[in-house]
Amino acid sequence: MQTIKTALCSFGMSGWVFHAPFIQAHPGFTLHGVWERTKQLSKEKYPEVIIYRSLEELLGDEEVELVIVNTPNYTHYEYTKKALLANKNVVVEKPFTTTSEEAAELIELAKQKGKLITVFHNRRFDSDFKTVQKIVMEGVLGEIVEVEIHFDRFKEELSAKVHKEVPGEATGSLYDLGSHLIDQALQLFGKPISIFADVRIVRPISKVDDYFEVVLYYTNLRVKLKSSYLVREALPAFILHGSLGSFIKSRADIQETSLQAGKTPGTPDWGKEPDSEQGLLHTVIKGKVVRERIPTLQGSYLDYFEGVFNALRNQTPGPVPVEDALEVVKIIELSHKSSKERRVFDYE
Repeated sequence: MQTIKTALCSFGMSGWVFHAPFIQAHPGFTLHGVWERTKQLSKEKYPEVIIYRSLEELLGDEEVELVIVNTPNYTHYEYTKKALLANKNVVVEKPFTTTSEEAAELIELAKQKGKLITVFHNRRFDSDFKTVQKIVMEGVLGEIVEVEIHFDRFKEELSAKVHKEVPGEATGSLYDLGSHLIDQALQLFGKPISIFADVRIVRPISKVDDYFEVVLYYTNLRVKLKSSYLVREALPAFILHGSLGSFIKSRADIQETSLQAGKTPGTPDWGKEPDSEQGLLHTVIKGKVVRERIPTLQGSYLDYFEGVFNALRNQTPGPVPVEDALEVVKIIELSHKSSKERRVFDYE
């Protein structure tokens, strides 16, 4: 079967860490080309790739079947639209787009063109989240009534990526880290009934939001999504309480660290957390109180690319339905509105 010739729209961190290694590791893909405006860093690691000096040159290459839009957030809509109009399939980095209107337009365009579009919500494939998801699905906590999901850091300095620190479209931690947490919450519990949010700046040097708390209201459940850049001593990333018990889990997926260290994905121990990071389950099972550590499932972003391969070669649904990514953008928009007006809003 012919491999899927793939082109990256950049070779910054997302290119060399989160995409190129998996395209290289999966036998169904070929890393065909990379758009690098002035450099050719990709050739140092992948000498066979073609270097494009413009998006138009990339999209004009008829051999390219799949384009990965891994450029700054504000470019996602424009570049994805151009790729679809050039009859390419597209993987888009999160957040999908700046606005829900843009997302809806791209979804319709992809349908018209008969092309795949899917969003790289890779944190669905983290070891910690997969373990939490299993606990929720098994129902061992009874009726879940309260959940907190954290993505905290202690980072006094600004990012070296200037586009992330300048006020503008789709900047700030809610679009960045919030995209992950919102997607995870939607995967666990579905769409909320209403939303309240507090989005603000906590570091004097920051010009974009670096703190948020988003509360998702369900019938008898509250899900709090929290992130701050001033958390030196972090709480567990996942805290779940139910009518029978609790589950506590750290954010300990090792894939990003492994990729930055140059390790090759797909090995037998890939995405396997150390046993010291196992989550704590304290609940009642068959009338008996249980308090024990739960083995962590292995994470694998390679599963995402396997999903893209199957979507293009076997006509299965994409690994992340683009409609899910649209809901994430909607919640981000409503969260900003809620924070600005200090109001709870219904979610439709």
